[in-house]
Amino acid sequence: MRLRDNAQAHGAERRKSPPREGPALLQGLAVCGVCGRRMTVRYHTRKGRQWPEYVCQREGIETATARCQSIPGSGIDEAIGRLLVETVTPVTLEVALQVQAELEAGAEEADALRRQRVERARHAADLARRRFMEADPANRLVVDVLEAEWNEKLRALHDAQEELEQRRGEDHLKLDDARREAILALATDFARLWQDPKTPQRERKRKRMVRLLLEDVTLTRGDAITAGVRFRGGASRSLRLALAQPAWQLRQTSAAVVAEIDALLDDHTEGEIAGILNARGRVSGEGLPFHACMVRRLRRDYQLKTRYERLREDGMLTLEETADLLGIATHTVKIWRRRGLLLAHAYNDKNECLYEHPGDDPPDKKQGSRLSKRRRFPQVASNPTKEVQCEAQPFA
Repeated sequence: MRLRDNAQAHGAERRKSPPREGPALLQGLAVCGVCGRRMTVRYHTRKGRQWPEYVCQREGIETATARCQSIPGSGIDEAIGRLLVETVTPVTLEVALQVQAELEAGAEEADALRRQRVERARHAADLARRRFMEADPANRLVVDVLEAEWNEKLRALHDAQEELEQRRGEDHLKLDDARREAILALATDFARLWQDPKTPQRERKRKRMVRLLLEDVTLTRGDAITAGVRFRGGASRSLRLALAQPAWQLRQTSAAVVAEIDALLDDHTEGEIAGILNARGRVSGEGLPFHACMVRRLRRDYQLKTRYERLREDGMLTLEETADLLGIATHTVKIWRRRGLLLAHAYNDKNECLYEHPGDDPPDKKQGSRLSKRRRFPQVASNPTKEVQCEAQPFA
């Protein structure tokens, strides 16, 4: 049986191949849903793990054209495994084997009819040959007609024999007693064997289990992946699987986190937002903690308004505008802000600020009056390591 299975891996229209190394579950069983040819397997190694890909490229190799289609295999293998675990029960396998027996009986009847056709064609060819041999060579017209008739009968015999041999080669529908017993033995213990960690995906045991149950799987790639699964015995199932997301989508920060950043920009700088997100346990699309540069990049990529723009829309004034309004120097504006006479909001992590409008009763210069006694707002704690800057330039 193993020699026969190995032989089926050769030829122009190979039907299947024996299980080989590699994790691809459908190796030798995948059929292209576009052209109907058998698909080959390619492997890509990422982070020390092999990922299969089913490729239809035979015609492309022969004609130097683009390959028919290629389909990532990891999701398909998982779906087929789940389907087998759900489907393989003693009842379903018994029914499948009964249907298989009926199909085998029908196949034997068809083979008998094809053998009869070959015998009739052989008899007709022999009769045409005898007529040709018994004809008078001097009568060229009769000889030519009989020769043409003989050639026609030989062509019919050749076609009948070729069809018989081709159909005989399609013995994948036949199950011998050993294989039938192996299929029934799987029914009571299949789920445990399939999920057993001692039977990993890359070993041949799992592939042989699949070959006992499946005839082939037809794969078609469109807006989704369609897998037409044919079981031994004639039953079939159709699976529809979503396409695997591109790498950039898998690494994309979630929309919920982007919405959080948008809301936090109303009251916090980018560095502060990174600290808040990390405290909340949020991570980027790559699973990394946030920092100010990452928040800035997300804000630019999603075209969110900067904190500077939001403060300006709320009527905040720049350092120069505040100094002109109060008739004082910009340096004095900074001092008044630190002493609590003016209220300002930082719009970046350099502590550059925009100022609230002082209102109808703005502070003014009062000779001989301490700033601490004229304080209108809570004093802003200054950075002891550097002087607070309040320059009205947008932070890019």
